Amino acid sequence: MVTDSTEWLSVESLDLEGQGVAHNAEGKVVFIEGALPGEQVQVSVSRRKNNWEQATLVALRHESAQRVVPQCRHFGTCGGCKMQHFQAGSQVATKQRALEDGLWHLAKVKAEQLLRPIEGPAWGYRYRARLSVRYVVKKGKVLVGFHERKSSYVADMDSCEVLPRHLSDLLVPLARLIEGMDQRDRLPQIEVAVGDDATALVLRHLQPLTDADLQRLRDFALQHQVQWWLQPQGPATVHPLDANASDLSYRLPEFGITMRFKPTDFTQVNHQINRALVARALRLLAAQADERVIDWFCGLGNFTLPIATRAREVLGVEGSEALVERSRENAVFNGLAAKARFKASNLFEIDAPFLVELGHADKWLVDPPREGAFALAKALADVAADPAAAPGYVPPKRIVYVSCNPATLARDAGLLVHQAGYVLSAAGAVNMFPHTAHVESIAVFDRNH
Repeated sequence: MVTDSTEWLSVESLDLEGQGVAHNAEGKVVFIEGALPGEQVQVSVSRRKNNWEQATLVALRHESAQRVVPQCRHFGTCGGCKMQHFQAGSQVATKQRALEDGLWHLAKVKAEQLLRPIEGPAWGYRYRARLSVRYVVKKGKVLVGFHERKSSYVADMDSCEVLPRHLSDLLVPLARLIEGMDQRDRLPQIEVAVGDDATALVLRHLQPLTDADLQRLRDFALQHQVQWWLQPQGPATVHPLDANASDLSYRLPEFGITMRFKPTDFTQVNHQINRALVARALRLLAAQADERVIDWFCGLGNFTLPIATRAREVLGVEGSEALVERSRENAVFNGLAAKARFKASNLFEIDAPFLVELGHADKWLVDPPREGAFALAKALADVAADPAAAPGYVPPKRIVYVSCNPATLARDAGLLVHQAGYVLSAAGAVNMFPHTAHVESIAVFDRNH
């Protein structure tokens, strides 16, 4: 039965997409955009399946005490944030519960200790963003911003509360710049990357830029103190507009490290939370001066180099040879090349013999993409089931796992705990993306001797 528009639904919880979860009179699950736990709502159903419905809130009774007025006036239209109507502290608590629920319901695993969530500034935190650009003929104007919610249209926005103020203030000038360019209808995207001392804008262009357009970019860069990088085709074609453009950088002051990166290199969007996350990961790892550590999915060395300041040796493993070379450059720049080594390898095809090839490590740091680290966890499970598959190999005594997907973390935790001989000693949420439903987390696994 379809939910009746006059029926009042009691919202029980939030799902991983930030939607309210309720049941209608027939017991069918209803996912409700804009509803919060504890509220009673009426809805308009937009999608129906046999076991669930998708709906939008249209009337509210018994408002949640955690409901707040969204700070951004584009909230509801812009698809960049889903949870600005939910008090910030309650967002974090919901993400912590989502982490715990995922571990239990998907893997039947509970953490022995719940870590205090890592929190930081709720506004102006987004140091990386991909802005869409669209010349709208009917409006006679260029739009620069995020997509509208559940739409391919670009939101008509002149500010953004989660971007740093100087970036938010650039949205209108960028639109005016593009409007005046010869190729205004062939410029689909601007990728933004902010370092501690500079801001870079990567312009995707589908046709070669005219000399007049190149000069307009240079004038804009000089006026607004930004760097322009150009992307004529795929990511490998990105290059600076002018040869004097320098790499960006961010600092990890607790470890005396400066990480240099190019605008298209992967870095965390939230530099403040990243610093706190690295510091906590290192405390949990507790690497000693005589220990060897492997940092899986090492990226630019965000964890590898801090580990090198504590451990005897650290090996960073990453899938791309180009990224490994960038990591080596950062190690040299920070005077850590003697203690930090790097290796390129396909991290989704790891097996027990490969672990033997890399050699024993006392501890691991694992920071995979959303796909998780299934091959790694499976390799350890295979070693536990058949030690002859990896003769003489001793698994790490501790694994610190940084996750950006609670579902794949739960999957991998199930393997590590139920098959590989580990216990989940601790876990906690990391609020890397305030006002979104994204759940980042950190977990600690110890060998169960």
